[in-house]
Amino acid sequence: MELKVQICKKLDNFTLDTDWTMGNEFTVLFGRSGSGKSLTLKMIAGLITPDSGLIELNGVLLFESTKRVNIKPQNRSVGFVFQDLALFPHMTVGQNIAYADRKKDNERVAELTELFYLKGLEDKLPSEISGGQRQRAAIARAIMRNPGCMLLDEPFSALDNPLRVEMRALIKDVKTMLNIPIVFVTHDIYEAYTMADKIIVYSDGRSVQTGTPEEIFSNPVSDEVKSLTDIKSFFVKLKDIC
Repeated sequence: MELKVQICKKLDNFTLDTDWTMGNEFTVLFGRSGSGKSLTLKMIAGLITPDSGLIELNGVLLFESTKRVNIKPQNRSVGFVFQDLALFPHMTVGQNIAYADRKKDNERVAELTELFYLKGLEDKLPSEISGGQRQRAAIARAIMRNPGCMLLDEPFSALDNPLRVEMRALIKDVKTMLNIPIVFVTHDIYEAYTMADKIIVYSDGRSVQTGTPEEIFSNPVSDEVKSLTDIKSFFVKLKDIC
């Protein structure tokens, strides 16, 4: 399995110009807020169209500017968990999960609610369940359609530390279960170091370094990357978590 991203997008005061490839691994897009990480995910999902380039998932072109290929978001084999979760407030947990699948497979919904510890909450509205339960519902909805890759845009940013620890473990379990590429956006140094198979460092709209966590933290290619991967900050964060 492979995801190729070679895209350029010019906005009013910002240009995204990034080129990277990942295999069947857990890849973290890491960098400061506003560096283009979330914009990249939205283009992979088809929510925003690049000006040029290509996006290819497992040999299927999702976008190719010269060939005028631009697959609609609903037809892309992509699961997306947004930062704000984007659960429909007027739909129950079960309805939210089923919404991602045109067939509305009730057996699959039941399987996922049990797998994500949501059994008994199927008829609850998002406002009636906890933050961790809403997270699990959003992830269950994203994998309802058996995607070819998963995109997660800072899904833990609103959670306190105990829930973040629980959700990190859950996402790693999802990776093992689905065996598909997962792209995880964060500017949290602890999450980047401890969760990634591969880190792609973003700075001002560009992917400036790619490698394992050990490679990125031990051998930053620039002062900018060095400041992002400051080991002192990492140990301060680790102390806070522990």
